[in-house]
Amino acid sequence: MLKKKRILLKVGSNTLTKETDNISRGKIEDIANQIAKLKDTCEFIIVSSGAIAVAKQFVKLESKQSAIFVKQALASIGQPHLIRIYQEIFREYGLLSSQCLLSYSDFEKQQSKTNIVNTINVLVNNNYIPIINENDTVATDEIQFGDNDKLAALTATLLKVDLLIIATNTNGIYTKASIKNNAPKTIEEVLNFEDLKNEVVNSKSSHGSGGMASKIEAAEISKNAHIETWIVNGLEDNFITNAFENKVPFTKIKSTAEFISAANKQ
Repeated sequence: MLKKKRILLKVGSNTLTKETDNISRGKIEDIANQIAKLKDTCEFIIVSSGAIAVAKQFVKLESKQSAIFVKQALASIGQPHLIRIYQEIFREYGLLSSQCLLSYSDFEKQQSKTNIVNTINVLVNNNYIPIINENDTVATDEIQFGDNDKLAALTATLLKVDLLIIATNTNGIYTKASIKNNAPKTIEEVLNFEDLKNEVVNSKSSHGSGGMASKIEAAEISKNAHIETWIVNGLEDNFITNAFENKVPFTKIKSTAEFISAANKQ
């Protein structure tokens, strides 16, 4: 039997809302449709933000507590709704899904890491797509910092995936000069990571808490674990399959092994 390519797809709030104030069922349908097309050759694990964005659609919490506690409460309300939307839509495409809530502390304990790997492997081997989010009711890293980019990279490393795809709202990473000239040009392949860092212009999206710098940090974690990272425009339809077929511009960041190989050839 042909071994399937294991892919970790990270989807942020800005992608899931298509830069609006509401979760886009159409975007989740787009993701499901692509996974269904690729399921014979690829197995997917998803790291998804969006719990707070879902909750904000139908509830406004009044509280004298600090903003971070309000956001944690919103995440608690929104998370089951987010998973329900995923499950309803994925089922329409013949896909099974499950929920996994993780905290960064889970990656610091060997027993927890072992449990994560074993559980997710059982799910994937039985054709379930794990949908992972940070457990925001007990942790605040995603809310405060990285929009799940780092969580995605750590999970990708732990699960030894073949490819990390980070969906964002640009056609990958643009050169700094092209942004200044208002004519964004995608860096299609990265062979020198330090050069890439110098090109990054950080900006945060309307719903996401990350930005391009957090995606570069995630890509560096993956690179050092010998995992290739693609930064793709998730707002576009068919963004995964189009990237596989090189129909769209996106940034491909090679793994450390590929960096070394490229350097030896120079």
